[in-house]
Amino acid sequence: MADADTQTGRRSRADARRNRARVLRAAEAAFAAEGADVPLDEVARRAGVGAGTVYRHFASKEALFEAVIVDRIARMAADTRTMTAADDPGAAFFTFFTEMVERVTFNKALVAALDGRAQIRPAVVSGLKREFREAVAALLLRAQQAGAVRADVDDADVVALATGCIAMEAGRGSAGRMVALACDALRPAAATELPAAMTEPGSETESAPSAPDRNESDPSGCNETGEGFCPVCGGPLPVAATGRPRRYCSDACRQKAHRLRAR
Repeated sequence: MADADTQTGRRSRADARRNRARVLRAAEAAFAAEGADVPLDEVARRAGVGAGTVYRHFASKEALFEAVIVDRIARMAADTRTMTAADDPGAAFFTFFTEMVERVTFNKALVAALDGRAQIRPAVVSGLKREFREAVAALLLRAQQAGAVRADVDDADVVALATGCIAMEAGRGSAGRMVALACDALRPAAATELPAAMTEPGSETESAPSAPDRNESDPSGCNETGEGFCPVCGGPLPVAATGRPRRYCSDACRQKAHRLRAR
């Protein structure tokens, strides 16, 4: 009798594990295609189980969504670690970059998780995100040591660049165009000197290079229309309708100023 009960218990636990896996697979497909608003009843229908089975494993839709994201990030980290052992580090890195953007771009669940629209407890995913970043850093280092990736970028740059590609690919509905441009920018042959890294992007508290001497009779540094002059090229600054006056006439001059300060 005891043996029969043991066998029944094992079968029940095995059935529960299978049902949970089926629910996760169905939820991943549903959330990826339609976002976090998919009802749990629809997930249950896709999984071929009753709604009660879903609720036995996941107390709420938020809990199920969180489990899907955690599982997805864990698999991405594992895949990245596997690629670190590839014979061709450069090819492995660019394959990773391309596949990461492709996986996320048209996956509404991952996009919602990345941009903060989906509420996921930071403590749940922080460790997984750290593991993923460490795997990216290891893959990047091997590619840099092989001379396939420029040496002045780090894992934070790679993740930021991939995130930008995801947003642009999704917005344009294109497949691979932005990724191809980003990959070319990461290759040493395309490398140009990068501005110094800044703690707060867009901060302009540091002193700028001296501007060419313009309109000496006007101590305010403005021309006759009330506009200031760019401290890099000396050209007139656009008049800001609201907010702080602009310090530079263009993004190019702002970046040049940062490069000069970094020397």
